[in-house]
Amino acid sequence: MDEEKGVITFESLKMKSGWLGLKDMGDEEVMCMIREGDLDGDGGLDEMEFCALMFRLSPALMRDSHELLAEAIDISFEEM
Repeated sequence: MDEEKGVITFESLKMKSGWLGLKDMGDEEVMCMIREGDLDGDGGLDEMEFCALMFRLSPALMRDSHELLAEAIDISFEEM
């Protein structure tokens, strides 16, 4: 994340791409990810935009999302 802007920028995503398993991605592919996920058009990805993008790009996350949501809801109700 670009600490000054408070969003994930092309530069910050490219710099941290190895941590995400994306180290072999070229500049154009990284820019495409930013453009695809940038819903508000500010040129970067805020936390919600990044999470939505990761869910769309990861079929395994999509398959498991119902289970993860149910688990999160169960935990929330247990804490009440």
